[in-house]
Amino acid sequence: MSHPVKIKNALISVFYKDNLEPVIHQLNKLGVTIYSTGGTEKFIKGLGVAVIPVEDLTSYPSILGGRVKTLHPKVFGGILTRRGHEGDQAQIAQYEIPEIDLVIVDLYPFEETVAKALSGGEGLGEADIIEKIDIGGISLIRAAAKNHQDVVIIASKDDYSPLNKILEAQSGETTLAQRKAFARNAFHVSSHYDTAIFNWFNQGHDALTVFKQSEQKASVLRYGENPHQKGYFYGDLEAMFEKLNGKELSYNNLVDVDAAVALIDEFTDPTFAILKHTNACGVASRPQLLDAWKDALACDPVSAFGGVLICNGEVDEATAIEINKLFFEVLIAPAYSADAEKVITSKKNRIILKRKEVVLPGKLFKTLLNGVIEQDKDKTVENPEQMTTVTVKAPTAQELKDLYFANKVVKHTKSNTIVFAKDNTLIASGVGQTSRVDSLRQAIIKAENFGFSLKGAAMASDAFFPFPDCVELAADAGITSVLQPGGSIKDQDSIDMANEKGIAMVTTGVRHFKH
Repeated sequence: MSHPVKIKNALISVFYKDNLEPVIHQLNKLGVTIYSTGGTEKFIKGLGVAVIPVEDLTSYPSILGGRVKTLHPKVFGGILTRRGHEGDQAQIAQYEIPEIDLVIVDLYPFEETVAKALSGGEGLGEADIIEKIDIGGISLIRAAAKNHQDVVIIASKDDYSPLNKILEAQSGETTLAQRKAFARNAFHVSSHYDTAIFNWFNQGHDALTVFKQSEQKASVLRYGENPHQKGYFYGDLEAMFEKLNGKELSYNNLVDVDAAVALIDEFTDPTFAILKHTNACGVASRPQLLDAWKDALACDPVSAFGGVLICNGEVDEATAIEINKLFFEVLIAPAYSADAEKVITSKKNRIILKRKEVVLPGKLFKTLLNGVIEQDKDKTVENPEQMTTVTVKAPTAQELKDLYFANKVVKHTKSNTIVFAKDNTLIASGVGQTSRVDSLRQAIIKAENFGFSLKGAAMASDAFFPFPDCVELAADAGITSVLQPGGSIKDQDSIDMANEKGIAMVTTGVRHFKH
């Protein structure tokens, strides 16, 4: 063992006391002197273990409503003293400061308080959030982690069990490697905490343009996009989903699930969507979820094979039986009936997720080159009242509904994209092409291949038409209404073509590129 240190004195002051009891009993068994404060002191006494109040060490009571308890030279001197340093040792002897070899401390629940306040927690406001900015705890963590040559720092309840095993196996001694590992964990806790506080302060019109993100939870994925790439997820999937069945989500699963959640949240009527490689290959809204499933699948049953399925209503047994006929990777729904769950979990590998209500971030980040780009989420889809008719012929009420539906799907489809829709159903789409006319041709071919007539269907484009060819092709295929953002210097050419073909066109003024 490298540079072993025997724990003789410990300072324990924690907000959460879950699973702390075994550590307390182990320290007591080893004859360690324990110093503590407030509620933790009462907790330790309740276990029948001797404990010395920090006030007895500092000769100062807890003051300012508990804001100042441990901020004292006799506490920090005991933590920061260097065991082999002659000057340090002389001073702690002079001032009768005990060497503190173990610090167990956590931090006030700042993030939890912010989350409760944002969700309308009764009586919680800015003052309550400010009070959850820890001062003594963060200082103790930094001091003990800095002096990890001689001190063990435990800054999270996740480290209670590893510490207890070490104490038991090594009779209260720790190695330098073990202390350094705990110090690393402690600085992870403190840096995450400070990032959360900064991001809360850094809101509003005068926010600093800096990039600070920290995620406490990480999942090791089977691999990245391909088997030769490592993959990790930094986030809290348990907060978003309850996994009812299946293997662990892969990197590609997560990318598709993210796209599926974003798409389904555009719809309020009972809706089913099927996605493949983040693009919808089937979407339908119907009064009954079973009918929505059948019509979504009919859009492109070939691409649906091995896809990600998502809906916004409870899956009943009849719907589950129909879904069960298809091979798919992931199914996401807010609820499942008991009978439906039995049917849908009959195959062990398919992933079944029950979605929870959670507020998602309003920012998007992506790494590229040697940095990160950030943007606001695209939260808008233009409703019929926000559409401007630019042709002689105006769209009918039903065409406006179809254009609105198509635009929702366009927003979540890779550019360049063209989407055909009719009667709250995705008919076909052309996605990710290098020219808009190629996307249009792809969509026409797909519609024809699956037996859909485009007569009377609506077409939406994610960006303007630089030439009138798309409008001409669409009209010749049977499209009767077109939506585009507008903004091309040649907009009039496309408008003139629509008028020539006798179809309606609306503009929105908003582009929905998705790269």
